[in-house]
Amino acid sequence: MPHKTLAAALALVASAAAPTAAAHEPHEPHEPHELRGRQADHRLVITVANSGAGDGTYELRCHPAGGEHPRPTEACAAIDGAAAPFAAVPKDAMCTYVWGGSATAEVEGVWAGEPVRASFSRVNGCEIERWDALVPALPRIDG
Repeated sequence: MPHKTLAAALALVASAAAPTAAAHEPHEPHEPHELRGRQADHRLVITVANSGAGDGTYELRCHPAGGEHPRPTEACAAIDGAAAPFAAVPKDAMCTYVWGGSATAEVEGVWAGEPVRASFSRVNGCEIERWDALVPALPRIDG
């Protein structure tokens, strides 16, 4: 009989301690786990040169959209909608020889938790298409 009493006493102590321990745990935000920390996983610095009015360095944060970028919501949507937005043009790609101007952009940071370091230009048809896929994250170049 003492064995049952000991087990009951231990169960009572354990159940009494559980609410106390839970009361001291840090408060978790009320959002789905997959969204926690997403903004930190989607943070870029975009530096644009030789584009005209779009030149400058902008911080872009996404999920939710923010930062110094002039159009953060649209910029985040453009990047989200692009297939492999930071992938370089393959070396064996057949590109048209079309000059799209001297604009360049450097993009560095983290996207979807992965490091990003990408360069953009408009030196041929492939690079122009790659740039245009990210407008308005990169400025629209008319010409």
